[in-house]
Amino acid sequence: MTDKKKLIAGNWKMNGNLEANDALVRSLVAGMKDAKCQVAVCVPAPYLAQVQMLRHGSTLDLGAQDVSPHAGGAYTGEVSAPMLREFGVRYAIVGHSERRQYHGETDTLVAEKAKTALAHGITPIVCVGETLAEREAGHTEEVVKRQMAAVIHVNGHCISEIVVAYEPVWAIGTGRTASPEQAQQVHALLRKQLAAATEHAERVHLLYGGSMNAGNAAALLAQPDIDGGLIGGASLKAPDFLQIIAAACA
Repeated sequence: MTDKKKLIAGNWKMNGNLEANDALVRSLVAGMKDAKCQVAVCVPAPYLAQVQMLRHGSTLDLGAQDVSPHAGGAYTGEVSAPMLREFGVRYAIVGHSERRQYHGETDTLVAEKAKTALAHGITPIVCVGETLAEREAGHTEEVVKRQMAAVIHVNGHCISEIVVAYEPVWAIGTGRTASPEQAQQVHALLRKQLAAATEHAERVHLLYGGSMNAGNAAALLAQPDIDGGLIGGASLKAPDFLQIIAAACA
């Protein structure tokens, strides 16, 4: 394994307001001053400018929750990678299960979004994961390998520059969490798949994204192929998020 720092990325989803954001980001910046891991918050597009200002001078990175596969043009409602770059965005989530489920995003579209992000200097956090029905049918491996294969195919030699988040859909917002052993099993599978595509597979951060919280973070992060977390609800509470950060820096 490499000695890369762990990465903890908060996904605020469609939450936040100017007042709450201010309090949250100020608390995070103050609480993570000596953090020995990478930390980012992926915020709703209207708040990118606010959080960019609040994080100024800190090690907190800024992320977006989506990015268009197009660099510009007549695509009403979309946000392009060049626009995100103007706000100092370092990461962009692509292919989150909620985007796949509610907006019909395909494996190919997710791969194209990752490619566009990379082309403009933004690191895509590519989400993969199976539903409860797929897991119970024994299709976990097949599903995540298919989702990952599309991204590898479209991005070729650049694949070592992405971040991957394994998010079992059945463990998002349900209170259920994959056991550390279940999560590690899929992370090891993804690492092996990446290793077949690039000699720099160890460089890729593999994040666990299924309801990681202050209580289970340490056990999950202790697994050999879990390099961090994509945090949902717990990222909206400064004490909880800081506890997860502390576990990643331990």
